[in-house]
Amino acid sequence: MKRRAFITLLGGAAVWARAARAQQPIPLIGFLHAGSLNERVHLVAALREGLRAGGYIEGQNVTVDYRWAEDQFDRLPELAAELVRRHASVIVTPAGTVAALAAKRATPTIPIIFGSENDPLKVGLVASFNRPEGNLTGVYFLSGGLIEKRLGLIRELQQHADLVGVLLNPNDPLTDAITSEVQQAASVVGQRIEVLHASNNREIDAAFASLVRKHASALVLGPGPLFFTRRVQIVTLATRHAIPVIYSAREYAQAGGLMSYGTDLAVAWRQVGDYAGRVLKGAKPADLPVMQATKLELVINLQTARTLDLEIPPTLLARADEVIE
Repeated sequence: MKRRAFITLLGGAAVWARAARAQQPIPLIGFLHAGSLNERVHLVAALREGLRAGGYIEGQNVTVDYRWAEDQFDRLPELAAELVRRHASVIVTPAGTVAALAAKRATPTIPIIFGSENDPLKVGLVASFNRPEGNLTGVYFLSGGLIEKRLGLIRELQQHADLVGVLLNPNDPLTDAITSEVQQAASVVGQRIEVLHASNNREIDAAFASLVRKHASALVLGPGPLFFTRRVQIVTLATRHAIPVIYSAREYAQAGGLMSYGTDLAVAWRQVGDYAGRVLKGAKPADLPVMQATKLELVINLQTARTLDLEIPPTLLARADEVIE
């Protein structure tokens, strides 16, 4: 073959290869969440960081279809079904067991990457942490399993607490298990508790009114997307009624809450994005072990403590990962 013809052939092959790549469909990530975007813009940014680490940039070589249930849990099954009908390459549910379960019921084949505050084994998301099996894997950020620890921290702050409230969302699939956990923990240390339920703004208001009537010394707030969405309302009520509250994530303390203990949610969302990128590159969920949070952080807001006329014990301050002055 003559040199000119050979070069022409190579050039044509390169053009064909570029054209073939250009014709490859851009993968679609389906995003499902029980809450709303407004309070989670920074977490969505963390998810994108995880995707970017795997070489995927939204709007360039991957598309994300966001479906927010706006705290209406009954919408999740249909939103999940819509993502299935759109033939999503992978579905991510970065925070919330309810959303992950809705996605699992919607498809046995499309890979699902979850972020779960509850034990994924107990709720039936996976069969094993090391070998998840099926089409699901993800991140367990422990929040639902830390109620006992948070009760201990609030008792350390309020050593003579008579009554401590525990506020849970009745729509959470593990509310009964969390209730049993905290009741057992309270029984061991002789702490009187009051378990309250709220699933909307009105019920949250009513729960705080009940705590005031019963002269509760403090409150332990349960985990979940509903309370996270309404964290400004909850922090405002706690300050107005002078009720010390321990929360599940640093965002509450940053919004003026007294104290939080839990996983850095941005890290968990970033890990979900990383796993989604691996699946897009061909990894199977069954081969990706469920990641568990390895770092738990205690955040204390001293401004709020002063507003509530509380003195934080030096031993508690010394253990804090962050103190908001």
